[in-house]
Amino acid sequence: MTEEKKSPWGTIKFDGPMATQGYALNKMCFSFNNAEAREEFKKDEAAYCDKFGLTEAQKQAVINRDILELERLGGSIYYLAKFAGVLGLNVQDVGGIQTGRTTEEFKAYLESQGRGKNNG
Repeated sequence: MTEEKKSPWGTIKFDGPMATQGYALNKMCFSFNNAEAREEFKKDEAAYCDKFGLTEAQKQAVINRDILELERLGGSIYYLAKFAGVLGLNVQDVGGIQTGRTTEEFKAYLESQGRGKNNG
């Protein structure tokens, strides 16, 4: 009998089915590497989502800026970071969102763990 590994509470498992579910979303987020794509998105977000074939739930989460919901809908954090950048969010902002902390609380937590600004 194989023992199944348990993920920490609140972890969103990104596996094959999730990757398939989020393919269009992640492809759209990857497009934000291009400045022209970012500008096109800003002009008409809904149309840009439609261009990539996002589901209605994914499209609504994009419009609502709901990064956690986008993760639940198949978004890979590596691609969602591109979307967060379009929104003006940085890694600490997203870390705060993922852990239920403010950005300041998340930064303080990192520093308390020896991962603050002086330690990389």
